[in-house]
Amino acid sequence: MTIGRRQFLKAAGAAGILGLLGSSYRIFAPGELEAFTEHKTGASSASRRMSLVVDMKGFPDEASYNKCVEACNNTHNIPHIEDEKHEIKWIWPEKYENAFPDSSDGHLPEQIEKMKFLVLCNHCDKPPCVRVCPTKATFKRPDGIVAMDYHRCIGCRFCMAACPYGARSFNWSDPRPFIKKINPLYPTRTKGVVEKCNFCADRLSRGERPACVEASNGALIFGDLNDMDSDVRKTLRAKYAITRKPDRGTLPGVYYIIGGSSND
Repeated sequence: MTIGRRQFLKAAGAAGILGLLGSSYRIFAPGELEAFTEHKTGASSASRRMSLVVDMKGFPDEASYNKCVEACNNTHNIPHIEDEKHEIKWIWPEKYENAFPDSSDGHLPEQIEKMKFLVLCNHCDKPPCVRVCPTKATFKRPDGIVAMDYHRCIGCRFCMAACPYGARSFNWSDPRPFIKKINPLYPTRTKGVVEKCNFCADRLSRGERPACVEASNGALIFGDLNDMDSDVRKTLRAKYAITRKPDRGTLPGVYYIIGGSSND
């Protein structure tokens, strides 16, 4: 079942949060995710679905966001380009009206208006970027991560046009001169290549957590959505969560918790 507005507002602990609700995201009640996931994806206990939960209570100020962004940038050799038209972003904070544009009516409660939401590639279960890529440079792994093969990318930017979340960046110039300190564990990119968050697939292969998760002090929860005992599943079982733009039918793998648990 989908919870009603009054029930969600109570759980979120914000009586004036009415402007938050709209059609640009789906609300998951505690325990509802099991039936929804199995129905939509046909998930079984044998498959894996790596996902991320963003607990907004863990981001009280700008410093808390910056730690995650800097960890990602340093790990993946993301260049610092001040020109907004050419900047490269894997994970970054956005205002509610930008993160959930279809729901913003211009009259948000103050607590929501001041919030910044960390946004990134949603690693969708049905990624439109994968469907349009002519060279298979972007592809969906068996564990649900939407990955990229930079050597296959021809810079057509079809994937950027198809992504409803604006999660991809294009290298208009050689990015390497804009990297302060290169991390030898991750490859640098070249001019004419698209890039984005990859859920730190390289770190996962070494038994490590994503860089942003390590830097978040518990505000970012990462794990296998199909594992009933994972931290991700336990968190979503206990708290209300929303996703971005569910009307697009992409089934995002990134969830946002704004309020508390069902018992709050």
